[in-house]
Amino acid sequence: MKNSALPSGLVSVVIPTFNQANFLREALDSLIQQTHKEWEALVVNNFSTDRTIDVVNSYADQRMRIINFSNDGVIARSRNLGISLAQGATVAFLDSDDLWEQQKLEKSLDLLNAGFDLVCHAERWFGAGMPDRIVRYGPEERASYESLLFRGNCISTSATTVRRSILETLGGFRDNKAFVTTEDYDLWLRIAKAGYAIGFSDEVLGSFRRHSSSASSATLNHLRAEISVIDDHLKNSEASGKWRRSQRVSIAYYSAGRSFTRSGSIWKGVRIFAAAIGLNPISWRPWVGFAVHLIIAPTVRLRSSKNEP
Repeated sequence: MKNSALPSGLVSVVIPTFNQANFLREALDSLIQQTHKEWEALVVNNFSTDRTIDVVNSYADQRMRIINFSNDGVIARSRNLGISLAQGATVAFLDSDDLWEQQKLEKSLDLLNAGFDLVCHAERWFGAGMPDRIVRYGPEERASYESLLFRGNCISTSATTVRRSILETLGGFRDNKAFVTTEDYDLWLRIAKAGYAIGFSDEVLGSFRRHSSSASSATLNHLRAEISVIDDHLKNSEASGKWRRSQRVSIAYYSAGRSFTRSGSIWKGVRIFAAAIGLNPISWRPWVGFAVHLIIAPTVRLRSSKNEP
């Protein structure tokens, strides 16, 4: 789908936050340093009890606006509020614990003006006591509706810039508690299904912060939410069927298993990989993941225990 140039250079940056004042300052610093200066920041604050409001006010920048809003644990509501207040022709999402490189907005706008409706760039993943790694999303053929549905998400929210008109047409993120942590995946699916052009850049234009706290519960919650999105879309998919669902859910379990490997959660990982194999025993991937888990997870666990006070 070829689109015309954007009617305005203003980019609305939606930043949901809750009790992450120190991280938020780093995120806002990375926004201030953008080479593209025509932006507005909509910080949607879920009534934080730390210094979040002071952090935003300390910039004394008229481009920044803080909105106090209770989202009842559903981040989609915060993002949708930001979208509803946006004045720019494009919207970029920045989680309050992530960072952008200086040319993120400039280069994302270049891609949108080249005809894409949504663009996503590569990121550096850092934190949680693990080595940094570069994650590249896409490629474009992976962003078709069927590929996203049956092979999984390949788009990162803080790396995404999208035309505001599309978000308004599709109703933004769906306010569904069952989708919490995967509401972005649902939106990308709906954008792809509507036929909009999704583009990718292999250039690292942002950094995604990993967290180690509550890793096990967060992984299981994310797994349940991902399956909820899958089942919701399979209801209306012509390609649905019991076997295809099993294959797709097996991929979700496999991804969760890898998270347990990285965190050193040995027995939870064993159970998750066993479920992945049971759902799709003819796929080599969960078997290999299981074998790698048995080798690596105990080492990670031992290293973590030695670092504990």
